Amino acid sequence: MNHIEYTLSRLFFNFKGRDAKLFTKASSFSQFPSPTINLECQLGPSGTRLDVDHSADGVGRFPTLTWPISPTIKEYLLISEDPDAPLPNPVIHGIYYGIPATMTGVTAEDFESDGDGLKGGFSYGQNRRGNVYIPPRPLLGHGPHRYFFTLVALSKPIEGAAFQGRPTIKEVLAEIEGKVVGWGEWVGVYKRKWE
Repeated sequence: MNHIEYTLSRLFFNFKGRDAKLFTKASSFSQFPSPTINLECQLGPSGTRLDVDHSADGVGRFPTLTWPISPTIKEYLLISEDPDAPLPNPVIHGIYYGIPATMTGVTAEDFESDGDGLKGGFSYGQNRRGNVYIPPRPLLGHGPHRYFFTLVALSKPIEGAAFQGRPTIKEVLAEIEGKVVGWGEWVGVYKRKWE
């Protein structure tokens, strides 16, 4: 199986970098073309290599992220995506909405299921696998992939009742139109080598 995956990754080696289709390139962010929130991770500065425990090769932990508190924010949204997968659009690894304005960070435990929601007190949307979070797992030999973790500050809460089931990325984008008041970004890098 590794031989097939490696062959495919070499064939599509140059099919990556869908940065123009990242979540923050949507019209909702037209007033904020650059990050305005200092989003930090316990693993290091943006661009840090993810360790095995934060990948699908290990336990797949969600990285601990922190940000400063702001009295003007009503709610946060968090998106995790990979623009380097050899697909037309970035792969959505996780969508999290309804993050309380009082929170100044998230840990892996916040993403554990708690009945209908998550232990962190917020909800999640649809990713490619229909689960809470897809840990990084680029194609074997496809080179380094960047995993963008984007925190979006909203002036009004997302109305979860507007969604029928788990919302898609398009539904979330439609719901935040006119509500974005800032955002922050942290990028982790991971690759799987042929050994």
